[in-house]
Amino acid sequence: MKLAISGKGGVGKTTIAAGLIKYFARHGYQVYAVDADPDTSLGMVLGLPEERLGTLKPIVDMRQLIAERTGGSGAFFSLNPEVDNLLQDYTIRNGNILFLKMGAIKPGGSTCYCRENAVLNAMVNSLILKRQEMVILDMGAGIEHLTRGTARGVDLMLIVTEPTLVSVQTARVVQKLAAELGIEQIKFVGNKLRQPKDEEFILNHLPPGDVIGLIPFQTEILDQAAGFTGEQSFTAAGITELATRLLS
Repeated sequence: MKLAISGKGGVGKTTIAAGLIKYFARHGYQVYAVDADPDTSLGMVLGLPEERLGTLKPIVDMRQLIAERTGGSGAFFSLNPEVDNLLQDYTIRNGNILFLKMGAIKPGGSTCYCRENAVLNAMVNSLILKRQEMVILDMGAGIEHLTRGTARGVDLMLIVTEPTLVSVQTARVVQKLAAELGIEQIKFVGNKLRQPKDEEFILNHLPPGDVIGLIPFQTEILDQAAGFTGEQSFTAAGITELATRLLS
C-alpha cells in the first residue's frame, strides 16, 4: 500500500504518520517512511538520531543517481528491481523502517520545490511494492503538494482534521484535489477530540462513511512527539484501530 497523509498545518498528521509507521513496522511490514514536508521532521518524531538525519541525502539528489544508473535523465525512472540497493545512500534504516526525506528547508525568496516534487512524484509512481511492504508519505501542510501532483500514484489519501470549521474546510479542499488527481480511496481521520461533541462535529461535517478514524486528544502523544518521553511507543488510543482499518 502507498499511503499519503495530508491536512491543515498543526492537525497532527506527522504524529499520526509516525504512529502508523511504527505500528506496521512492528507487525512485520517493511515501511518506506517518506518525509515529503520540508517544514517538519518526521524522522525526529520517529526517534531517529538527529546527527544521522542531518547528513542524510535528500530525495531530490536521487535524480542524478538514476540518470547514472539508467543512462538517461527523463522525468520518470524505474527503481525496480534493485530498489534496496538503489536507496541505500538515501535512507536511514531502523529495523523495518526505511526513512527518506524530501530535502532541506529553502531560504526565503528562493525558488519553489518544483524539482523536488517532480522527483518525489516519479519515485512514488515507479516504486513497485512486494508483499508486506508499504510507503507512507507525510505530505506538506495544506494543498500545495496536491496542486503540484506529488501525491499522484498513491493508493489511499488519509486526510487528518481537527474538529474546527477551518480544519474541516481544508480537509474538504484536499479531498476535492485528491479526487481530481485520480486518487480513488480518500478517507478522513478526526484528531485531537477532547469531548463527545467533537466526535459529533466531525461526523456531522464529513461523510460518516469516509471517516476511518477518530483519535482522542492525549497529552502523552504530544510529549512523545516533542521528545519528552524518549523513543515513541505510539500505543495511544486510536492508532491501532486506524491501522487495522487501513489494512482491511
